[in-house]
Amino acid sequence: MVQITRQTEYAIRTLLELSRIPFGELLPTRSISKSQDIPEVFLTKTIRILALAGLVQTQRGSHGGVKLAIPGDQITIADVIKAVEGTLALNVCLTGDYICPNMDVCQVHRVLKRAQEAMLSELNRDTLADLVAAEKAGKKAGSSR
Repeated sequence: MVQITRQTEYAIRTLLELSRIPFGELLPTRSISKSQDIPEVFLTKTIRILALAGLVQTQRGSHGGVKLAIPGDQITIADVIKAVEGTLALNVCLTGDYICPNMDVCQVHRVLKRAQEAMLSELNRDTLADLVAAEKAGKKAGSSR
């Protein structure tokens, strides 16, 4: 089974939560933990990974918290997965640094490469800001019923 890890899911949910507030505004980690139902221990680890990737910044202290390092309209799901999981590849032969003697004639490689390109295209299509805007539009549409 190919699936993203729980940590990647937490990272996406954390960044979406940060994308819902004005850019540059700090949000306490406890607030993210409660609203997204993410255990604080895992959230702390996830935020550390996102900070190392340059997606968030943290500030300690009584008025501390976490904020986006770059605007949500510049972050895609692919960016988040790459930050947490590393290179996105369906198979080792698609990582770019793997040398397979059969690559030029391997029909499986051709199919997997096409599938990976389609997957990456979809994961890069919408930004976090797009997702938040769609979420808000959905809530407005749902509230008018």
